[in-house]
Amino acid sequence: MAPRPAWKGYLKLSLVTCAIELTNVVTHAEKVSFRILNRKTGNTVKRIYIDAETGKPLEEGDEIKGYEDDDGDFIHIEEDEIEAVQVESSHTMSLDGFVDKASIEQIYLDTPYYVSPADEVSEEAFAVIRDAMAGKKMAGLARIVLYRRERPVVIEPLDKGMVLTTLRYDNTVRQPDTVFGEIKSVKTDREMTDLAELIIDKKHAKFDPSKFDDRYEEALLELIRAKKAGKKAPKAKAPPKPSNVVNLFDALKKSLNSEGGKASSKTKAATGRSKAKAAAPRRKSA
Repeated sequence: MAPRPAWKGYLKLSLVTCAIELTNVVTHAEKVSFRILNRKTGNTVKRIYIDAETGKPLEEGDEIKGYEDDDGDFIHIEEDEIEAVQVESSHTMSLDGFVDKASIEQIYLDTPYYVSPADEVSEEAFAVIRDAMAGKKMAGLARIVLYRRERPVVIEPLDKGMVLTTLRYDNTVRQPDTVFGEIKSVKTDREMTDLAELIIDKKHAKFDPSKFDDRYEEALLELIRAKKAGKKAPKAKAPPKPSNVVNLFDALKKSLNSEGGKASSKTKAATGRSKAKAAAPRRKSA
């Protein structure tokens, strides 16, 4: 069964338009999900709206959205009034500009969606737009109303279709210097950096998402299986917490040895330089 589209509308490049649909890239079908139960009866429970002033539960149909203004008063807004709000990006994604995808900082990338033609009539125009972007190695910038918010997006070719990634607004993103600004500048030792680079070389691998396992979920399943069998919950052994390294150079050497392989000429050179540096007499300050 094909997944249900998250959005249907049109993709527009100047005067060229084609019908498209967006499909979620990510599925949230976790193996482990919990329901809230009544501890005494074992029955599932449900949430209900309660009037904050009277404490009485609301009857079905009594809920309405309200926007609080500057005076603390609420303006009532009906669902059909919200549905009636339409802008161009509610139904059409116009490709307004093109950029190198690599120029978009990772902190602005949000949620990915697959983009595909919605019908046979749109397939040719869709393919032309896709192949033109692929030929120029460019990604398109557009806007889309998704889940009642207009979101900037970037669209790029992917296989026979395209992938759209929603972007975060600049005023919602903390800039790196607000977090990294207080980190002191450290001049690193070249020999130790060489050793760290060698460790990275040893650990070089190809990206394979199929090897990613949710070990926490597996531990939860083990707990569930034990409880279902009437056994006590398995005692979890807390993994040892790491601590700051006292001798960084020794830790790097041991790390490299633990990765296996003989020391290369680069390793020996780095080690030799470090020993010579350590053995060199220090000048006394005047």
